[in-house]
Amino acid sequence: MSAILVINSGSSSLKYSLIDIEQENLLASGLIERIGQDVSPVAHTVRPAVDGDAVPTMLDATYRSERPITDHAAAFEMMREQFAAHGPSLEEHRPVAVGHRVVHGGARFYAPTLIDADVERQIDELAVLAPLHNPANLAGIVAARAVFDEVPHVAVFDTAFHQTLPPAAYTYAIDAALAAEHRVRRYGFHGTSHQYVSAVAADFLGRDLADLRQLVFHLGNGASVTAIDGGRSVETSMGLTPLEGLVMGTRSGDIDPAALVHLSRRAGLSIDDLDSLLNTRSGLAGLAGRSDMRDILAGVEAGEDAAVLAFDVYVHRLRAYAGAYIAQLGGVDVISFTAGVGENAAPVRAAAMATLGFAGVEIDPVRNAARERGIRRISADASPVTVLVVPTDEELQIARQTAELI
Repeated sequence: MSAILVINSGSSSLKYSLIDIEQENLLASGLIERIGQDVSPVAHTVRPAVDGDAVPTMLDATYRSERPITDHAAAFEMMREQFAAHGPSLEEHRPVAVGHRVVHGGARFYAPTLIDADVERQIDELAVLAPLHNPANLAGIVAARAVFDEVPHVAVFDTAFHQTLPPAAYTYAIDAALAAEHRVRRYGFHGTSHQYVSAVAADFLGRDLADLRQLVFHLGNGASVTAIDGGRSVETSMGLTPLEGLVMGTRSGDIDPAALVHLSRRAGLSIDDLDSLLNTRSGLAGLAGRSDMRDILAGVEAGEDAAVLAFDVYVHRLRAYAGAYIAQLGGVDVISFTAGVGENAAPVRAAAMATLGFAGVEIDPVRNAARERGIRRISADASPVTVLVVPTDEELQIARQTAELI
């Protein structure tokens, strides 16, 4: 058995997964939160052993505790303790490689990359484009390479899948010399998820990925949509940063840039104030005081004006992007919904697709409302466009790309 350890290191968290890459089975996963605070919650989940296609006869076992964890190096030691105490044994399932999620690869990194000192330096340099993400990703890399120093480490970049965007799609219409000097362009994010979902959708339909025009809506607390032509990203809604595009849990998405100038002049907001406003006090939270779509839907059911408006604004943006991207593709064959909202919020899916009959989209209300697990079709049999719900698995995709490189 060959195991790959997948690391997603945040500014104050460490998420990990141990995956048997030969069977593509998750062996264990964990989450360590509030690193650097007084008390850090630790959750370690062990999957029951399964041979081949056998059905598990036991439930996952999750072990929870709280400890003071000062930094990412201490978090990795805690992770090792969890494996030693609860399994599976890292001696018996010693990782053959470690795959790391890195949010921003700029224009330099267009594929999974073996990590060395120079790659670490470049990830650090790219922190100017992702100051909330890349430093945390790098901290995880440094800590992991110290612990697992005998195996290769691979960086898988959120932005890499979008390196196929044409210049017309990634170029902003501002002063060209200034944009080039400061690397201002569209990079796109959630690439690992968009790539995984589009490939899984093609497999599910028994179609060649190269023949399909697809839209993938990754709708979680962060949200983006990507137009994929023959397996290549050709349009995506997030831009220089993960702020542009769709309405999100706490992020505004698209906004007239002059509104920020206006708020600076009239409300006296500083650059940091505006950054906080757009990233943490906007989106659903800004409109309705709640960032979770489940709470918004409950508010809609209760007839709350703010929740109804937030839902309508959210759906209006989804429809606008769907129409624009269908036009860029010259039509669409498959539309997939993924991530927390995309997989679980049937009213969002129904409302987003309701006006796309002109493009050949017809949702089956019963299929859409069914609470089922796994990949499933929610379009009507007669719909020329297939609409799917596809659970994303970014960790498995990172493990696959890591395995391909080593």
